[in-house]
Amino acid sequence: MFNLTEKPRRNNLWANIDWITVLIYVLLVFMGWFNIYASVYNIEHSSIFDLSQRYGKQLMWIGAAFIIAFIIILIETNFYVFFTFFIYLFVVFLLVLVLLIGSEINGSKSWFSIGSLGIQPSEFSKLAVSLALAKYMSTFGFKIHRIKSYFVMAIIILVPVLLILMQKDTGSALVYLSFVIVLFREGLSGVVLFFGTLVVLLFICALIMSNLVLNIALLAITLIILFIINPKLKQFGFTLLFFGTSFGLIFFFDLLVNTNFQPIDLFVISSLTGGVTSIIYFARKKIKDSVTIFVIFLGAVFFSLSVDFVFNNFLMPHHQARINELLGINSDPLGVGYNVNQSKIAIGSGGFLGKGFLNGTQTKFNFVPEQSTDFIFCTVGEEWGFVGSLVFISLFIALVVRIILSAEKQRSVFSRIYGYCVAVILFFHFMINIGMTIGLMPVVGIPLPFFSYGGSSLWSFTILLFIFIRLDADRLEQPIMLNSGN
Repeated sequence: MFNLTEKPRRNNLWANIDWITVLIYVLLVFMGWFNIYASVYNIEHSSIFDLSQRYGKQLMWIGAAFIIAFIIILIETNFYVFFTFFIYLFVVFLLVLVLLIGSEINGSKSWFSIGSLGIQPSEFSKLAVSLALAKYMSTFGFKIHRIKSYFVMAIIILVPVLLILMQKDTGSALVYLSFVIVLFREGLSGVVLFFGTLVVLLFICALIMSNLVLNIALLAITLIILFIINPKLKQFGFTLLFFGTSFGLIFFFDLLVNTNFQPIDLFVISSLTGGVTSIIYFARKKIKDSVTIFVIFLGAVFFSLSVDFVFNNFLMPHHQARINELLGINSDPLGVGYNVNQSKIAIGSGGFLGKGFLNGTQTKFNFVPEQSTDFIFCTVGEEWGFVGSLVFISLFIALVVRIILSAEKQRSVFSRIYGYCVAVILFFHFMINIGMTIGLMPVVGIPLPFFSYGGSSLWSFTILLFIFIRLDADRLEQPIMLNSGN
């Protein structure tokens, strides 16, 4: 399976552990615990060890997480490589099973309820996908630009995504976009990231602009780009002639037949006709760049027209409302925008140094919903202010950067890819969660790693991180494994 180019060297496992990363993890976990205590503090249950309260239960989850981390360190790294696809299939099975017998919480049928304990399989699916991608992409002879490779990688990522979307848990599914960065690190063309960014921008523009204005803008941009890369007046003139003729013929056809087309209908039909004619013209002239531009133009037109259908039929009403609120399409500060407004008030009220531990009025009087889970960062901002927020953000960024640097040092392709998966998953969770608390991201309901209340998220992130810590500790003991395809 692998080219072995060096004999393994045995070293002391515990001496090789990245204790700085472990320390950052422990600091984040305990900072999260104290902030959960502050966010739901109950004077009648003032003991932070009270197991009847969320902070007491979180302590149990923390204790269990530390035990899990210790067990992971003891397990040989070959276990994770060998059982990768078994783990993946088992998690996919759980994602299917939760659709059948799971409990519905906050509109999402994504939980197994075992007494008072709730387990969310989608939290563990990110771990399974990370292992599966690392396993597949580290196989001997793998080449990322093959059609087969694209297909297999898409299956590994999209199967859990589709099952999670069926559970109506859009927030968890959104995190899977982070795997594109891993693929980019392993050789995926930057063109994919470029067009992915354009798709997101086009999606946003289609929501905030009328279809007619957007498609006129797309045509104008297309013609400008065409002239820049192919500044021959004759060919540019033919293009204008094709589109002008198409507009004229469709317009007069509408007048003669009285079809009562809307302006957007006339423009789209004319654009498609002119675009196809231009493609045929430039194909005959063997000008591939111009053909590509008009193919992209037609694709953009179809995509922009499909946005409304996708938005209205595939997103939950509360997700639609939150996106509309974020983009300024609607304003409902006492309704769908209430959470974010209260969150920003809480964070802003903390000022530079904060109000002090247990002195947060916004959180203490429950002005911020979900303040111990999705909006836990509000407590940090209100009670610890700018300085406390900066310390927390710095710790988290330091953790992500350290994981990336460690991933680059790996001698095993599997370990490197898995390390990048860990880094981007943690970063996307962090970015989206912090972004939604300050109004830069739609409220999609994903936890802040190691901070938010809940056993499933804490355990899944702990397992995700400590498998990499274990792989990194074994770096010098393992032979170099080279993927000849990269």
